[in-house]
This record gives sequence, structure tokens and C-alpha cells, in this order.
Amino acid sequence: MKVKINDKETEVTAKSLLELSAELSLPAKGVAVAVNNRMVPRAEWEQTAVKENDNIVIIKAVCGG
Repeated sequence: MKVKINDKETEVTAKSLLELSAELSLPAKGVAVAVNNRMVPRAEWEQTAVKENDNIVIIKAVCGG
């Protein structure tokens, strides 16, 4: 299915945010995800479905200055 990830149309097979994080090889810590302008806590990733045309924003924490 097609979703938008950080404003880029992407083809994914994941059915949940937890599956999507594995599909995208996201790190275990330092990542925040919003789906359709709603922040989703990591504890809800397994229950949060990924649907066609969802707008997903992934923010990765970085160190530095």
C-alpha cells in the first residue's frame, strides 16, 4: 500500500506501526512517530494500523551541537 512518510510517497507492506518500524529499520530508541498529525506513543505502535494514504511523520533524535 502507499503511504506518505515525511512527505515522500512510499510503498509499504506493514499493517501496524510496529511492523513499519521493523520494515524501515528504525532504531529502538530516539524515534517519535505521528500518523495523520497525531503523535502515537511507542506503547500503541502494535495496535495502531497503517492504512492506505496515511500521512506518517518520523522524527529521529540526533546528538550534536
